[in-house]
Amino acid sequence: MPRDKSIKSILIIGSGPIIIGQACEFDYSGSQASRSLREEGIEVTLINSNPATIMTDSVTADNIYLKPLTKKSIIQILEKHKIDAVLPTMGGQTALNLAIDCDKAGIWEKYKVRMIGVNVDAINTTEDRELFRLKMKELNVGVCKGEIAKSYLRGKEIAQEIGFPLVIRPSFTLGGSGGGFVEDEKDFDNALNHGLNKSPVHEVLVEQSVLGWKEYELELLRDNIGNVIIICSIENFDAMGIHTGDSITVAPAMTLPDTVYQEMRNLAIKMMNGIGDFAGGCNVQFAVNPETDDIIGIEINPRVSRSSALASKATGYPIAKVAAKLAIGYNLDELKNQITGTTSAFFEPSLDYVIVKIPRWNFDKFKGSDRKLGLQMKSVGEAMGIGNNFQEALQKACQSLEIKRNGLGADGRELKDQNKLLDSLKNPSWNRLFHIYDALKLGLPFNTIHQLTKIDKWFLNQIYELVLLEREAQKFDLDSLPKNVLKLMKEKGYADRQIAHLLGCLESEIFNKRMDLGIKRKYKLVDTCAAEFEAATPYYYSTFGDENESVSSDREKVVVIGSGPNRIGQGIEFDYCCVHGVLAAKECGYETIMINCNPETVSTDFDVADKLYFEPVFWEHLYEIILHEKPVGVIVQLGGQTALKLSEKLDKYGIKILGTSFDALDLAEDRGRFSDLLKANKIPYPEYGTIDSATDAIELSRKIG
Repeated sequence: MPRDKSIKSILIIGSGPIIIGQACEFDYSGSQASRSLREEGIEVTLINSNPATIMTDSVTADNIYLKPLTKKSIIQILEKHKIDAVLPTMGGQTALNLAIDCDKAGIWEKYKVRMIGVNVDAINTTEDRELFRLKMKELNVGVCKGEIAKSYLRGKEIAQEIGFPLVIRPSFTLGGSGGGFVEDEKDFDNALNHGLNKSPVHEVLVEQSVLGWKEYELELLRDNIGNVIIICSIENFDAMGIHTGDSITVAPAMTLPDTVYQEMRNLAIKMMNGIGDFAGGCNVQFAVNPETDDIIGIEINPRVSRSSALASKATGYPIAKVAAKLAIGYNLDELKNQITGTTSAFFEPSLDYVIVKIPRWNFDKFKGSDRKLGLQMKSVGEAMGIGNNFQEALQKACQSLEIKRNGLGADGRELKDQNKLLDSLKNPSWNRLFHIYDALKLGLPFNTIHQLTKIDKWFLNQIYELVLLEREAQKFDLDSLPKNVLKLMKEKGYADRQIAHLLGCLESEIFNKRMDLGIKRKYKLVDTCAAEFEAATPYYYSTFGDENESVSSDREKVVVIGSGPNRIGQGIEFDYCCVHGVLAAKECGYETIMINCNPETVSTDFDVADKLYFEPVFWEHLYEIILHEKPVGVIVQLGGQTALKLSEKLDKYGIKILGTSFDALDLAEDRGRFSDLLKANKIPYPEYGTIDSATDAIELSRKIG
């Protein structure tokens, strides 16, 4: 069925300000959907209240409203524009909730606006825990034993019927807010009251706990005639009990037997078909009993999500773009695969590489906060690594986090206190991954680590292999290190810095040694089809294989350095700057090269820059790309502190910084130099001095007053 010609004007609802559980992945999906619809000649009107997004920029839509996401704002837009349809699936929970409110108030009906990409029944079924449970039972999909409580007394009764341990899941909340595990009766009263108060409809699901089961997600797309494709399988490295937004995740699933995957795939399609008849995207989460392989459905989101942004970047399949086209009537077989440019969009991507996503937390900004991870999401961003194997992808994801680690291990920051390690393994926080490595290195029993973390033994073995490889490397010094050991370490994702730490030499010495030995990065395409068809989209990752798929052209090039994972103080606004930097450099006739590792952003979309390198914003990776591409210069001033921190090294290596020079950047960043500048130019300034010890600080404070 070709596109519905009656739809000439569409309203897209954004996700509002960035909050934990709802970040810039919706700027990415909203922007991509808008571009997709405008390609079809449709007038796009967009409402969002976040000024830091590309979504609210004039390049994105025909009409943009920076207004509160309320029914009143929607009515004002509908009074002014003839809107045929509303697409609420690109703006997260906020957009879905607003669409439901407008439906209940009769606003869509009054202004003759159709909801596309999802329907009201599907939203209600997936958001209302009891409706979801009943629907799954009707479809013969396994679910946890549980019941809905709308009052404290009913909650107590249900708990007594099911028995402990339990999970409390409030209805209509975001990022698992208000939910939690209750191990025994003494903690139940507080948890129940908290959950009821967090739910906007004063309702919680009290259900049996599946703590420690394995967790998987599938990303689906369905068209108008019922064709369904699975874009990606995602496995949570962390077992059930940690919100998927706080879990390390891996794509494709690593430890899933094909028989269980096929059953899960069939269940996911049955679930999507069961909740409603709509064309669009869906995310389905499952728990699998590690002993019996029993599968239960955890939840289903009838919209694009953080996981679908990850799946898009992992596979190169632009989910939001295709979902928008499906919403206006196209079927999958009528659309082209955006990556190859020749094959159909009606195919399931296959990956010949591994993706690892690691969340980024900011607990240090909140003194006294509860750092334990659980059902309520706490991370503020995420970084993704792409590698030829799990270990390489894991190391690259660790290098991307910007938490003063050079990868997993081999940086002199091991925790050696056995009791602290055991506590960390049992009570997960932001650093448990590093503590698993430390525990294996210290020689804690493998089975103890498995029992405490419930992480699949395959993953733990992968980390243990790294520990053994480091022991092997430490038998050598720089001169005696054999080529095969150095090559193996690079293939496993080790940074030159990590190897230098193990051998007691300089990072540059390791770099020079491997250049002499010909151990150089090769660049491979993210092509959605495991190189079965030729890809037209220049989207690359580095590895240490034989073939290089990134051919450097003889055009003049500009590199834009991205801002890495979101964190407090460095959010989506820098991605906005980077995208505009790329667009401006393109206008000036340069070939544009984007380097970034954040899967949620517009800058890492497949069609923003002429070339995208999905790599850590980490010196070694940047330097080798620069050596390969030979740009006329690098832009650092758009990527926040992440890019600025690299400017000194770029300057030292004689790489041209375009725009603001390193010296000018340093002048603005170095407090002492900046104050000297004010003083020299007779600009009023506060009394100052720079010190590097506590005693000097006391001395100086007496002088300043």
